[in-house]
Amino acid sequence: MALSLREQLLRRKPIVFQQQHHQGEELARNLSTFQLTMFGVGATVGTGIFFVLGQAVPKAGPAVLVSFLIAGFAAGLSALCYAELASAIPVSGSTYSYAYHALGEFVAVVIAGCVLLEYGVSTGAVAVGWSSYFNELLQETIGWQLPEALSVSPIPVPVEDALGQITYPATGGMINLPAVVLVLLCMLLLIRGASESATINAIMVMIKLGVLVLFTVIGFSAFNADHFADFFGYGLSGISAAAGTIFFSFIGLDAVATAGEEVKNPQKALPRAIIGALTIVSGIYIAVAAAGLAAKPVEFFKETAGEAGLALILKDITGNQVWSTVLAAGAVISIFSVTLVTLYGQTRILFAVGRDGLIPKRFLEVDAKTMTPVFNTVTVSIIVALIGGFVPDVYLWDTVSIGTLMAFSVVAIGIIVLRRTHPNLERPFKVPGYPVVPILTVAVCIYIMWGLALVTWVIFLAWIAVVVAFYFAYGRKHATLNNYTSEEEIAEPGGRKRKDDEA
Repeated sequence: MALSLREQLLRRKPIVFQQQHHQGEELARNLSTFQLTMFGVGATVGTGIFFVLGQAVPKAGPAVLVSFLIAGFAAGLSALCYAELASAIPVSGSTYSYAYHALGEFVAVVIAGCVLLEYGVSTGAVAVGWSSYFNELLQETIGWQLPEALSVSPIPVPVEDALGQITYPATGGMINLPAVVLVLLCMLLLIRGASESATINAIMVMIKLGVLVLFTVIGFSAFNADHFADFFGYGLSGISAAAGTIFFSFIGLDAVATAGEEVKNPQKALPRAIIGALTIVSGIYIAVAAAGLAAKPVEFFKETAGEAGLALILKDITGNQVWSTVLAAGAVISIFSVTLVTLYGQTRILFAVGRDGLIPKRFLEVDAKTMTPVFNTVTVSIIVALIGGFVPDVYLWDTVSIGTLMAFSVVAIGIIVLRRTHPNLERPFKVPGYPVVPILTVAVCIYIMWGLALVTWVIFLAWIAVVVAFYFAYGRKHATLNNYTSEEEIAEPGGRKRKDDEA
């Protein structure tokens, strides 16, 4: 019996308890809990600290520390929600898959658009920022760096002069070549296999944490209480706006969940890795942000936005290039891990969407030797390399945040829906304080989204319109659920089972 449009949009994917029940290609299950935790840390620490201070401090001033606390609080609530869904539904696709099981096909399609935007743009933004640290390292080690034409996007960025006038001066750039090269190197590593990528990522994360601890110690050695004067001078709107910019850096929580089908003992490993990653991330963020503000006034961050800000702080404090060179080298090595993990997350979400038939099956192809989705990885890498090579990061940060916030909100709503529709579902981890925590998660995410700029909403809604149009043109006709007809294979809204038409 044919489904009506409403039934098709709201139909839910059945919850699969054992991975061998999946039809089609499978991924190798060989990641440990530690590797998965390092995936989460690798996708966050670095993204938020090495780059975002230059974007967030000018919005909130010294109260950016409050912005970090708000973003971290929202991420903490979301982490608990992710932990429950990840333990109950340990599959690839993260938020997209959870939405398909809990809220239906159309919501899943919209969320797929959110997380693909989130991962694609964040990978490009991080690659752009990595380029500045790469040039800083070249300058400090060999006294030479790439010419501006090969290290800056040709698209101009807004600059505010002393009179408050906004201009768009020419950049002198043709392409951000280091950003492109970084993405392509990550692509080659991911093609080799997830386990190899996870091991290298874990090493780079440990280097990153060591470098940031070093920065914190040196930064506090130059503590100046005057830098925290007029703490709330930029107002609540500035704190909210900065929190929105910062929030994208907690994308690592979602990155952990994308590996649901490649980790050993996922029902225990996923919650532990998500909560462990959040704990490490939140602590290092607050410490480094406080150390940076202790050493430099707000004006410094305004003037150095888009540059290798942390390295410049160390150079000014110590009066020599040794420690700033160490930090720049650590950033170049460790930020590689951010690009690696966010690129990985996007390819796994596309893999899950491809298995559900909503995009062409080419995205589902897995190499017989490496057990990785090669076509998927190459396609994503090319698109992201173009973003990194030609779009300035100032246009990218908030766009990432809105996708992340939407994803986190849907996870919280999914918790509430599944508690009602599947009360007997095995949940090795349960959100404490239910239903307060999921409801509070949605409320905090809405508060942060409210502070985002209008242009961010325009870009986001335009992208979602494209995703929805593709779904109606292709996805709904090719959805795998179109071929499911048995009572156990498909469910209608409200938890009722759909039976074959026996007439």
